Amino acid sequence: MNKSALLSLAVVCLVAACKPGTPSRYIQPSQMEEILYDYHIGQAAAMTGDGDSEERNFNRTVYMAAVLEKHGVTKAEFDSSLVYYYTRADRFQKMYQRVADRLSEEALSLGASEGEVERYSSFSQNGDTANIWAGNRSAVLMPYAPYNRLTFHQEADSTFRKGDSFLLNLLVDFMYQSGTKDAIACLTIRLNNDSIISRVNHVTSSGVNQLRLTIDDSLAVKDVYGYFYLGKGSDQSSTLKLMFLNDIQLIRFHKQTKKTSTDSGNTGQQPAQETPTVEQPLQPHRRLAPQPMPTQ
Repeated sequence: MNKSALLSLAVVCLVAACKPGTPSRYIQPSQMEEILYDYHIGQAAAMTGDGDSEERNFNRTVYMAAVLEKHGVTKAEFDSSLVYYYTRADRFQKMYQRVADRLSEEALSLGASEGEVERYSSFSQNGDTANIWAGNRSAVLMPYAPYNRLTFHQEADSTFRKGDSFLLNLLVDFMYQSGTKDAIACLTIRLNNDSIISRVNHVTSSGVNQLRLTIDDSLAVKDVYGYFYLGKGSDQSSTLKLMFLNDIQLIRFHKQTKKTSTDSGNTGQQPAQETPTVEQPLQPHRRLAPQPMPTQ
């Protein structure tokens, strides 16, 4: 082997040796992805049912212990590994995106009874009730830019009607070592007269989170947009702070019209009426300022 070939081989070996890897004392990326995937399935299952918050929190702990036992990992090993990936945000985001893709492709198995979030999962985009969310169904936020926000935007199309109402629906899971949980979810609708209505929720605990907006029958929607934001709060420490967003859905409801006597098949009787499934509309003259995204 000549000197040139030896030099090339040495460079290749040097590059391979310098390639960053995960120290063996931490859970390796492929196994960590599997744990995170099972974790989210377990947490979603724990949030179903009619139990109170205390019972659900107990179920969350039980499911988490079951996931770690399945993968042969202790809680201490999981916690230290999660902190390791958390401090390497780029790697963690890519890892979680793969988990999110799997969660988007496969329906969460929540048992015999469907949870509040799963109720709308099977609706198409053309029916009276439609899930129009176009982005990833799962995401993770950290309390520092650019990983502290997720924005969305949906333009109206021919399937939108006057009097539509909208529901932003998702499962939230906080994973905090310390600090106060205070995230923001914002849903905004711009109408065809360029007026804007918004609703903002402060999200402070894990579980189902919903924002609803209803518009007047005389106004059409131009577009729907909003954001999720996770700030540092009063705790400025660098301890682990994660907010998982799962099964995100943006549901559009068409307002139900009253049935006539012909439609209902009744003769000589008062026509049957359907109860609208939407909230009372906001008055068309009411103009609310859009909610700006925090700049922290």
